[in-house]
Amino acid sequence: MKKETKKTLLWIVLFATAMGFLETSVVVYLRELYYPEGFNFPLTTIPNKIAVVEFWREFATIIMLVGAGIIAGKTKLSRFAYFIIAFAVWDLFYYVFLYVLIQWPQSLFTWDILFLIPFPWTGPVIAPCLVALGMTLLGYLIIHYEEKNGSVRIITKQWSLLIGGVCIIIFSFMWDYFSITYETSVGTWTLLSKNNMFEEIKTYVPVQFNWPLFFAGLSCSAAGMLSCYLSWRTRPALITNQVSENN
Repeated sequence: MKKETKKTLLWIVLFATAMGFLETSVVVYLRELYYPEGFNFPLTTIPNKIAVVEFWREFATIIMLVGAGIIAGKTKLSRFAYFIIAFAVWDLFYYVFLYVLIQWPQSLFTWDILFLIPFPWTGPVIAPCLVALGMTLLGYLIIHYEEKNGSVRIITKQWSLLIGGVCIIIFSFMWDYFSITYETSVGTWTLLSKNNMFEEIKTYVPVQFNWPLFFAGLSCSAAGMLSCYLSWRTRPALITNQVSENN
C-alpha cells in the first residue's frame, strides 16, 4: 500500500475514533440525565423536543462520516470504502469509550438502543460490532485491490448480496421494536409525532434477539464480500496471462 494511501487511511481512522469519543460523550450526558441509576430497559421516555434534536444529531453524524469518505477517496468506490471504514471505526470505538468511561456494556451480549433512523434499532452489542468488523474488511479490500489492480468494480450480483444482507440485518435490529408496537397498536415515533419518544414502548424489555434473521443477513453480505475478493484477487493473474500469450 502506498504511503499516501496509508496516511489517508490513518487520518480516517483517527477522525472516526475522535467521532466515537464525541458520540460517547453525548450518550454519557444523556444517561446521566435520563438513566442516573444506570442504563437499562425499559427505556425512559424522552421529551419530544429532545428527541427531535437527537434524531437530527444522528443524521448529522452520518453526513460527517459520508463527507469524510468523499474527501478521502479519489473514485466512487474508494469514497464508499473510506466511508464504511469510518462508520465501522466510529461504531466500535463508541463502545470502547463507553466501557472505559462508565464500564458499560457489562458484556458483548448486553442489549442497547442502537440507532434512531428511521425507527429505533435494538440488539445485543456484539451484533453491530460484528457488522462493523465486516464493513472494515470490505473497505480495506476495496482500497487494497483498487490500488493493486488499478481499478476494481462491484457487479450487480455482488451489490445485490451486499445490500440485501444489510437490509436483512437492519430489519433484524428493528424486529423487536415493530413487534411491540404492533402488539400494542400504538404508532411508532416520527419527527411529526407529538408524543414523547419511546412512549409507545415504555414497558418494553427485550428478551430474545432474532439471531436467525441477523445471521442470514450477515451470511448474505459475507457471500457478496467473498465474491468481490475472489474476483479482485484473480484479476492481476489474468492480466499477466494475457500479456504472456500476446508475447
